[in-house]
Amino acid sequence: MNRSVGSGRRARPRAMRRKAGVLPLALAVTVAAVLTAFPAGPAHADTAPAPGSVVPDEDPFYDAPADIASYQPGEVVATRPVTPKGLTGVNAWQISFRTNDAHDSPELAVATLLEPRTPWRGTGPRPVVSVQVAEDSTGTQCAPSYGLASGNGVGAIIATGSAQPILDRGWAAVLPDFEGAASAFMDGLLAGHVVLDSIRATRNAGLGGVGTTNPWAIEGYSGGAQATGWAAQLQRSYAPDVQLVGAAIGGIPADPAAVSRYIDGGLVAGFVFAATAGFDSQYPEAGISAILNAAGRKAMANARGICITDLLVRFAFRKLADHTTVRDPLAVPSVARVLAANTLGAAPPTMPIYDYHANTDEIVPVAQDNTLVSRWCAAGATVHTVRDLIGEHALEAIVRQNDKLAFLSDRFSGRAPTNTCPR
Repeated sequence: MNRSVGSGRRARPRAMRRKAGVLPLALAVTVAAVLTAFPAGPAHADTAPAPGSVVPDEDPFYDAPADIASYQPGEVVATRPVTPKGLTGVNAWQISFRTNDAHDSPELAVATLLEPRTPWRGTGPRPVVSVQVAEDSTGTQCAPSYGLASGNGVGAIIATGSAQPILDRGWAAVLPDFEGAASAFMDGLLAGHVVLDSIRATRNAGLGGVGTTNPWAIEGYSGGAQATGWAAQLQRSYAPDVQLVGAAIGGIPADPAAVSRYIDGGLVAGFVFAATAGFDSQYPEAGISAILNAAGRKAMANARGICITDLLVRFAFRKLADHTTVRDPLAVPSVARVLAANTLGAAPPTMPIYDYHANTDEIVPVAQDNTLVSRWCAAGATVHTVRDLIGEHALEAIVRQNDKLAFLSDRFSGRAPTNTCPR
């Protein structure tokens, strides 16, 4: 049921039009300094805007059909070719598809498929890697699909930088907008669904030589690792038809409560407020709005619809408790339940895992990642755990990039995985 762009649209608030019924800080700040290289100027008056260059909230491609609930998870709604900015020698398509939010309500999501134009000369079909980009934002204009197609903003730089090493190996890449229609940062259940359904949709679309026989792996760092981890954990129950040869996760924020306590009131406190805004919009049962004071209500309004650099600037050194009517907002039972539901570790992945983290990570504490590994190992998972004694959150992604790629290559080659879990 592949439909044309914008078919069956219905009027509803832009932020929810797809609803129905941590890039590393240092890298983000660095790339922000060169954003002028990616101007967001309007298209010439007598030319139509290039596909994908219109912000998602104003682009009919991102509108869910009125009957989105009749689609199956991963079923394609529409596709269109796009020209990715900052990448050469690739064909690219945007794919919209049905997925489910954290409450299993239908939602439209979008992903971008990148296919190297160089013929694949390896054994078997071309491998495909689902690359979860650390969007770490609350606005749809920050998502990787829009960034790739428009060349605008931090999203463009992060998306191209994340995809290029995969493409250089001759593998295809899929970059899903895993924060969903409302850009819900840190909503792990939603993110896992979107990642898995984007793989289904890419197979169903049959574009770029990617079909039902290509081997798949998933990877991500920081906020992208959280989405990757959730896809790995949910694959057995949510998408058993999606076979994955491996998953690489680095600097993962597996426990949102632990990470929030670690960085609250510090330089990167913006991540806490972004996550709070995401949970507030997606989990009304958390009752977050009910515990906000006047400053908190203003903060939530200011935290929505913006990208990572604005979040970090606006909320640096601010404490969440100063914006609520309670001393410890994370300990409120309704809030704690939602945070627990979005904490990884409840079920073991079926595919081999490569988990890397710096012991001295100043943004995402390694202790909560160690807890995740312990839980997965105890449940029988295969995990190759790597811990660097000294490291920094942004640099760890660079330090371990070659090892991550080697892990993915070994999985595609069928080599036996390393398992550091105690037995």
